Amino acid sequence: MENKEVSMPPKYDPKETEAKWYPFWVNGKFFEATGDEKKTPYTIVIPPPNVTGKLHLGHAWDTTLQDILIRVKRMQGYDALWLPGMDHAGIATQAKVEGKLKEEGLSRYDLGREKFLEKSWEWKEEYADTIRKQWSMLGLSLDYSRERFTLDEGLSDAVREVFVRLYEEGLIYRGEYIINWDPQTKTALSDIEVIYKDVQGAFYHMRYPLVDGSGHIEVATTRPETMLGDTAVAVHPNDDRYKHLIGKKVKLPIVGREIEIVADDYVDMEFGSGAVKITPAHDPNDFEIGNRHNLERVLVMDEAGKMNENAGKYQGMDRFECRKQIVKDLQEEGILFKIEDHMHSVGHSERSGAVVEPYLSTQWFVKMKPLAEKAIELQKSEGKVNFVPDRFEKTYLHWIENIRDWCISRQLWWGHRIPAWFHKETGELYVGRTAPEDAENWEQDEDVLDTWFSSALWPFSTMGWPNEEAADYKRYYSTDVLVTGYDIIYFWVARMIFQGLHFTEERPFKDVLIHGLVRDSEGRKMSKSLGNGVDPMDVIDKYGADALRFFLSTGSSPGHDLRFYWEKVEANWNFGNKIWNASRFALMNMNGLKYEEIDFSGKKSIADKWILTRLQETISQVTRFIDAYEFGEVGRSLYNFIWDDFCDWYIEMAKLPLNGDDEEAKHTTRSVLAYVLDQTMRLLHPFMPFITEEVWQHLPHKGESITVAAWPTRDENLVDEQAVKDMQLLQEIIRSVRNTRAELNVPMSKEITLLVNANSETILDQLNRGEAYIQRFCRPSELKVGTGLTAPEKSMSSVLSGVELYLPLAGLLDLDAEIKRLEGELKRLDGEVTRVQKKLSNEGFVAKAPEKVIAAEREKEKDYLEQREKVKARLEELKK
Repeated sequence: MENKEVSMPPKYDPKETEAKWYPFWVNGKFFEATGDEKKTPYTIVIPPPNVTGKLHLGHAWDTTLQDILIRVKRMQGYDALWLPGMDHAGIATQAKVEGKLKEEGLSRYDLGREKFLEKSWEWKEEYADTIRKQWSMLGLSLDYSRERFTLDEGLSDAVREVFVRLYEEGLIYRGEYIINWDPQTKTALSDIEVIYKDVQGAFYHMRYPLVDGSGHIEVATTRPETMLGDTAVAVHPNDDRYKHLIGKKVKLPIVGREIEIVADDYVDMEFGSGAVKITPAHDPNDFEIGNRHNLERVLVMDEAGKMNENAGKYQGMDRFECRKQIVKDLQEEGILFKIEDHMHSVGHSERSGAVVEPYLSTQWFVKMKPLAEKAIELQKSEGKVNFVPDRFEKTYLHWIENIRDWCISRQLWWGHRIPAWFHKETGELYVGRTAPEDAENWEQDEDVLDTWFSSALWPFSTMGWPNEEAADYKRYYSTDVLVTGYDIIYFWVARMIFQGLHFTEERPFKDVLIHGLVRDSEGRKMSKSLGNGVDPMDVIDKYGADALRFFLSTGSSPGHDLRFYWEKVEANWNFGNKIWNASRFALMNMNGLKYEEIDFSGKKSIADKWILTRLQETISQVTRFIDAYEFGEVGRSLYNFIWDDFCDWYIEMAKLPLNGDDEEAKHTTRSVLAYVLDQTMRLLHPFMPFITEEVWQHLPHKGESITVAAWPTRDENLVDEQAVKDMQLLQEIIRSVRNTRAELNVPMSKEITLLVNANSETILDQLNRGEAYIQRFCRPSELKVGTGLTAPEKSMSSVLSGVELYLPLAGLLDLDAEIKRLEGELKRLDGEVTRVQKKLSNEGFVAKAPEKVIAAEREKEKDYLEQREKVKARLEELKK
């Protein structure tokens, strides 16, 4: 393609650029996987965001990393599929929809199941549109032609298939069990949906009287309201204090029920009184003891956390209200004799924040041990799932080695309805992919499945499974990498591995790239209560998506948390401006260069050879770091190459031939500029897709879009190690002369005499090759380059590797005035050093002052001492 007239505006406007290119990419179908058999497939499935609201910074981070990987692979010639989709998020979405109805004075029961589900679908459509808009603003290269939703028809088929198969294999069962119950949302929770918080509570010590009147037995509880459901007291069989009481009965206070004293090894003789009240319907450990001793299970609460008919006079009271009343009543009866403060860990619902109630309920469960065994075995094989960083494999294994059965039923309406029916007359249970033939005689289970049950199938259900002949399933499964946060290793990663292994006999992904959480600049978790959350769309609005993406992707190493700083995003916006300005300069100097005219096979300058070599090194580094998921290192490598090497050095050096009369040198420089800029934009494209497409479209190139341009590969023919050595020497000399000028307050406009002494003939050859650059960037009125040169009187000298520089001071500055100034500066610094050292030697100050203040004073001392040494050295130079 011929290079068009340079029409890049003087200032970069991210909004304008970003609004233009996304529709171009989507309409051009550049993001769609082609199914081209000549290409190797590479697949990522997006962790589906919940349709409960807007995406947060964590989503932006997670998806940016995936986008980088998929864009690189697409450019490397893979048939790259990045499959998008969203999760119905059962509890969370239902809570939002119910909250909206509440504002209208309605409940889901007022609407009925069908109408409520219509409202939920309306909510889903509205928020799905918001999420898609946010994906587009982030520049995510998703294949929208394959977008999925966890409640769509295909995924619902997969969910039913999995449920039925697991049930037929005896791995799904229905049973009465103590589960985590959320009284606010009135649904069961799995263990990992419970967040434990330390709460100030109390131990309530009670005396239960023996029925035979021979005394009492002491027990203690943190939940006195549950004592209404006690059906035994347990002691250890070897506890001499209680051996004579085993088999006897106590009278349950308030209730009056007689309950037995049983012996059980579970009881800890050393803890408390050594006797434990047993409430099988309200405690998981008591439930197990109850099973061993065939105890009755008495449930004393209802689904809303209110006391039920088994609670006698407390019926209808809230559980915590009942606690206060029962404590009062037990104190009055003399049963409760001591209340002891006790800090303990209390489970709270992850979704609603309510205190979780251990609650006896009939639920559906997945038997996890057989599934876990397969997953554990997989990690011992070569075909295991690779965790990056690998320390997270231990986290994963620790959980699956100690796994408990998974409660998968939820008392909700929004979700996958459990494919189980009960006969209206006989109560017979039927589990199947479709309803029984005489459906009118059967009633479907009211419950839905845990959201994680369907998202556990995501890598293969989205590809068309259970149809194992589905084209996408055959081609793109299993996937290559999963990118996710360490906070859902148990919730999601582990469950996908279980289900993937069991139903496809393959690991669902080769690698799991784990990142941390986005925190605020002080390291705090972002939350509504702290008011420290940052909306990624606000960041994009201010600085553009490229600046946000570059910050998110390069701001931390794998597995670590990321602190958000507005200043760092702004610095990346400045980086974008630097790229823009360098590109404009290059394009304005290309003189209408066409793609087929690019040629640097002729004579090249040191700068040409050096930048081409540095480019090859950068290509190698960037590719290697991306393969290792080290995006922070990629960022450093690209930033240094673009900002330092290309903008600050090469472009400045390119001005020599561009402003000269040598037409061949001009053409070579233009070709190098075009080639290096093209290759650099390709390397940077996965990180900053918008600005790179904009710049690339102005360059002489082949192809429709940078999104499908070939990824750069190292070209050994363009590597020139000597040019690198030559350039390093020149850079050292130029930096040294500029530093000396700055120290002496001599502006660049003032010409100087410069003597450059080479320590060897080899160095002299290097200096001769680069003499034009020394002249251009050091601006000497007289330049002497040679061997055996000695320092003139009254000169500044610098010793570099293989070279000494001498700058005669005559004519540069008034020596006497400069000596006087420096002596005054030395006196000032002597005073500062004395003051700070006196302070630090004062024992009272060191003992009382905060560590921060002492550290600051030590830093000042170090700084003043360094400044003083520099002034002394300069005075010595001037007085020679």
